[in-house]
Amino acid sequence: MPEKTRAQAPKIKIKEKLTTTNGEASNGHAEKLPYAKEEILKDYRIAHQSRLASVLGRREVLTGKAKFGIFGDGKEVPQIAMAKAFRKGDWRAGYYRDQTFMFATGTSSIQEFFAQLYAHTDVDAEPASAGRMMNGHFATRSLNPDGSWKNLMEIKNSSADISPTAGQMPRLVGLAYASKLFRELPELKQFDQFSNGGNEVAFGTIGNASTSEGLFFEAVNAAGVLKIPMVVSVWDDGYGISVGAEYQTCKQSISDILSGFGLSDQGGYQLYTIKGWDYPALCKAYQEGVERTRKDHIPALYHITELTQPQGHSTSGSHERYKSKARLAWEQENDCIKLMRDWMIKSGVTTDEALESIEAENKQIVDEAKSRAWEAYLAPIKKEIEQVTAIIAKIAETSEKSDVILKISIELQGLKEPQRRDIFAAVNKILRHTGASHSEATLELAKWRDENRALNDARYSSHMYSESKEAARHIEEVKPTYSMDAAKVDGRQVLQACFDAALTRDPRVFAIGEDIGTIGDVNLAFEGLQAKHGLLRVTDTGIREATILGQGIGAAMRGLRPIVEIQYLDYLLYAFETMSDDLATLQWRTMGGQKAPVIVRTRGHRLEGVWHSGSPMGMIVSALRGMLVLVPRNMTQAAGFYNTMLASDDTALIVEVLSGYRLKEVIPSNIGDFKVPVGIPEVLRAGTDITIVTYGACCRFAMDAAKELDTLGISLEVIDVQSLLPFDTKHSIIESLKRTNRVIFFDEDVPGGATSYMLREVLENQDGYRWLDSKPVTITAKPHRPAYGSDGDYFSKPQADDVIEASIALMHEAEPTKF
Repeated sequence: MPEKTRAQAPKIKIKEKLTTTNGEASNGHAEKLPYAKEEILKDYRIAHQSRLASVLGRREVLTGKAKFGIFGDGKEVPQIAMAKAFRKGDWRAGYYRDQTFMFATGTSSIQEFFAQLYAHTDVDAEPASAGRMMNGHFATRSLNPDGSWKNLMEIKNSSADISPTAGQMPRLVGLAYASKLFRELPELKQFDQFSNGGNEVAFGTIGNASTSEGLFFEAVNAAGVLKIPMVVSVWDDGYGISVGAEYQTCKQSISDILSGFGLSDQGGYQLYTIKGWDYPALCKAYQEGVERTRKDHIPALYHITELTQPQGHSTSGSHERYKSKARLAWEQENDCIKLMRDWMIKSGVTTDEALESIEAENKQIVDEAKSRAWEAYLAPIKKEIEQVTAIIAKIAETSEKSDVILKISIELQGLKEPQRRDIFAAVNKILRHTGASHSEATLELAKWRDENRALNDARYSSHMYSESKEAARHIEEVKPTYSMDAAKVDGRQVLQACFDAALTRDPRVFAIGEDIGTIGDVNLAFEGLQAKHGLLRVTDTGIREATILGQGIGAAMRGLRPIVEIQYLDYLLYAFETMSDDLATLQWRTMGGQKAPVIVRTRGHRLEGVWHSGSPMGMIVSALRGMLVLVPRNMTQAAGFYNTMLASDDTALIVEVLSGYRLKEVIPSNIGDFKVPVGIPEVLRAGTDITIVTYGACCRFAMDAAKELDTLGISLEVIDVQSLLPFDTKHSIIESLKRTNRVIFFDEDVPGGATSYMLREVLENQDGYRWLDSKPVTITAKPHRPAYGSDGDYFSKPQADDVIEASIALMHEAEPTKF
């Protein structure tokens, strides 16, 4: 390539030789064929078909049949090689350019690839996501239709992709970590539908530019520390959208800067740097490296260089805008499929004429798969149009607005590429024109709309939470029981007894977190449990919140039951992207195809210190739809929630009250069995004048305020919502408003945070506004972090005094002479 000028895009670093861990080199012309000729030709067929799918997919977007396209062209040959080392029971956590790998492993097909491009909502046609994810986002179905587990050892597994760059890396750590647990914990050998003695490898893929993300480095470090069977492949085409490697990576080479991770007596990685067009070297390296990973649980990282991106980053732009002519010409000459083709001819695998015949057959195969996918996508929509237009014709027969109605119908029938939104737009318009007539045909059309709206709710909105019989909402309440001579203990001892019971009851349960093992966590709720249950059941981690969560996600996807601790609620932000984009959306974005029943444990609310006293519950409730958000007021309630969630297959965040670990409580005699139902508020104190709706640490302040208000002649009813997601599923809070006719929403989030969420749930969703004689009131913290010290807390966060003053002000409106 010529020297780069300022007008040219940055060029990638070109290495002359393949280097591997043992120093071997390859020039791309192996003396001996790596496989039989028939197998090599099969590999080429798949690679070439994948390339044709990319080209045709881009065309479908540009012609308007699809909305957006991002494809794996240029990465075909190394993905073929990687696929050859992938076995049943293995897992993939990749990114959106892995289509060739999916085709080669039989975990996706070209027709399914196009079905996803068209957003086909039939899970049989598009099993990865039923049209919910953009193209190139792959997943296999781990669950049966009823939400129960399949035998994951009988299939090749792909965890559901997400778009955020490097977002797959935390989950990848967990998928590999599960193999370590299955191998080293004898009590897990019985769960043979999830593992074959821990011999499964977790394969991760990532683009070279995305290795700049912190999640990548955190995950690579974590896997090296954990010594788990994780294989990472970095597809290096020299760019991150339009930005070249010189702006992305120190030394322009991820393998160079990770060289310190190489194997030594202290552990580390197998590190490979291989040219992406060198088919025999790629096959050899993947076979040898992955086998060692599988056998010895030594992680490996493959830096696959000299790859290209023939169609640019995506359909949203052209790479001609930022690549020089010299670079574009180099990419054409060094295309991995072209060079594999040349190698096959030079090595005597086949001839140019035979390859031309294969390529012609491939074009027909891909064209036919695309056509089948498009026809399958359109067929149900056309059927719905036929249903609607038949009803519309009957309406037009008797309507005074028949001309308008028939025009709408004709326009709908004339659409070449109709969508369901076109049908609903037409139906709604006709009903607006004719709804007042209430004719039989109009009522029929309205019924059709309502029934199909419900179908579309299922198509696009189902499986936010588990829909299996083990869903948290189905777990029945079991009340705590107490022995007559039970003594009061620190609240943390209630949790300690609960966790001990859970670890004893179910060998799949394990707990990980910073300081959770040796000292039993910073508040001692796990004290002594590592010594009792072992290092792999109660395990210390490094300071790395995102991959602590990722360990839990991946392990839970493989049938285990992790409790992952994020030490403080404020530090949840380090893992928040992974929680929001990956964990919370998992069941929804796979339409019930995958689940990860993780319990995320943290503590928060009141403590003196800016970053130890946060309560960002509004942010959490907004961003974690798909997870349960449970906010117990004390450790007994928290223990009940842990028992509930461990009996469930939903995923949850449980926020313990930081100031409650040394408050005295009585340990229930059924500590491992009692369960607190989700979505059911508890009335802590009956009252007649004002209802106060709160949760967590604020319950104690509300109760203290209620006692003093009693002396002033004001009766406060205190309701602990207990869970924010779900919220009051039986609409019980409205019954309190019917009695008191006044309401206060109270917490320590910022103004407009979770109090606004609760207000909407009660006043709008439950029609609580109908019963109010006064405007609703919210009591919140100040819009800043709490200042340090007791006075900082008092003047930053709401207190019992604030509840008392707000209550008096409410009653003053009703009885100004008395209050």
